[in-house]
Amino acid sequence: MVEPLYVPVLPMRRAAVTAYERLHPQVRRHIAPLWSVPPHTGPERTRGTPAPLHPDPDDIGRALHRWLTPRADHLIAATAGLPGWVDAAHVEGEVQGAALALWHLATRSRLTLVTGPERHPALQRYTADLALAGGRGLGIRVLVDEPPDEPCTSQMLDLVARLCAPPAQLDLLLDVGAVNDLAEAGKRSLMALDLLGTLMPWRSVTLLAGAFPEHDPSREPALFTAPRLDHALHAQVRAARPRQRLHYGDYSVEHIRSGYRPADSGRYGPPWSQLRYTLPDRFLVARAPTRGPDRADRVRSTARRIVEHESYRREPSAHRDAAEYWLESCAYGIGPTGTGTPETWTRIGHAQHLAYVTRRLLGGDRA
Repeated sequence: MVEPLYVPVLPMRRAAVTAYERLHPQVRRHIAPLWSVPPHTGPERTRGTPAPLHPDPDDIGRALHRWLTPRADHLIAATAGLPGWVDAAHVEGEVQGAALALWHLATRSRLTLVTGPERHPALQRYTADLALAGGRGLGIRVLVDEPPDEPCTSQMLDLVARLCAPPAQLDLLLDVGAVNDLAEAGKRSLMALDLLGTLMPWRSVTLLAGAFPEHDPSREPALFTAPRLDHALHAQVRAARPRQRLHYGDYSVEHIRSGYRPADSGRYGPPWSQLRYTLPDRFLVARAPTRGPDRADRVRSTARRIVEHESYRREPSAHRDAAEYWLESCAYGIGPTGTGTPETWTRIGHAQHLAYVTRRLLGGDRA
């Protein structure tokens, strides 16, 4: 795999896939996303709880196959031969239903499959076999929700030995999760780097962290900001370990739990959603209605709150992209056409964030 500049964790949903697919080619080639396959059905999954290994009833296996395979093929087409990773933790336990999609991902793309120390040994072996058969190597995603200790190193060494995978084909993905306390997240990150990052000559090491807020839009002000603590964490870690070969990773403009939720099968979604805009050290978030007789006018008013904010980038610059032009068109347009839907707003938020972070990294800024 070519060394990436930026590793965003993105849910394998249409909004995120399309946002990535439509980025300027010069931006996309510096991004290697970690695509997280969401659950197909059932309740929201719990972080760190591995998928059980169980035989698929025929109807469930067929339903998963029909749902997952075209989405995997869309992702393969969208990535267009560019690198990245795919974590199918939420569906890999349903081996028969997921088999064809995972095989396509492993053999028809440059995407690298991912496993983790907490997962069922049979699924670790299955994922590693698929990944190594595809010749892309293997990603090992470690959830750093607690400060790691010495047993973690033994667990990792045991996993690598069982999988018979040379370190030169292994990528270490250290996932800190949601950053709410910067000092505590920094401590966990540094301990993980010192214990696991130096354990063997990994092909690459990435630090992943998220800070987009999880809020109920109906309870929030019309416009608010949230600190980009994930960005601050990376700056803190790089300052403490300046010689560590480390890639920048975040969760873009969705909360880390987004990838744990199955698609909403209800006819109607919530009455409120959000427009998002990324600033150097903050997220700018505006509440937007999803329905109602005056919805379009209210969405345009919401977009104006963003584009007329004092921190919005109005002047032409290398950090402006198609997302800014969409926001401005929405803000000052007329009628319902061009105001989008919650999926559109998520796509625009991802597109603006991905382009903005990448261009800042290319410019030597730490995003």
